[in-house]
Amino acid sequence: MNEEDLHVVENPDRICPGKMEVPTPKEQEALAAMKSIKERVRGLKKRLVSLKNSDRGQNTGEMSSLEKELDRLKAEWDQWEEKRTAAAKERMIILGHEEGTM
Repeated sequence: MNEEDLHVVENPDRICPGKMEVPTPKEQEALAAMKSIKERVRGLKKRLVSLKNSDRGQNTGEMSSLEKELDRLKAEWDQWEEKRTAAAKERMIILGHEEGTM
């Protein structure tokens, strides 16, 4: 490493003129929503397993309801994943790591 390279290590503020929060607020929003969905899915799956283990034909209505809710949450997850991916791409374009238009 020569002396010119040292300013980058010693003064990282010179690397990027603007400070960007990583992940960006849009990415954070998507990640928080996805985390919430994941926690909800875990609870629903746990309940579903419990019902299946004790099923004697009495819980089919609740099981069906849980499966529908899991399908709905899967669709919601996919929407948030698209938003997270778009926000990450936007960040990379702003930082100059990818080409594209916003």
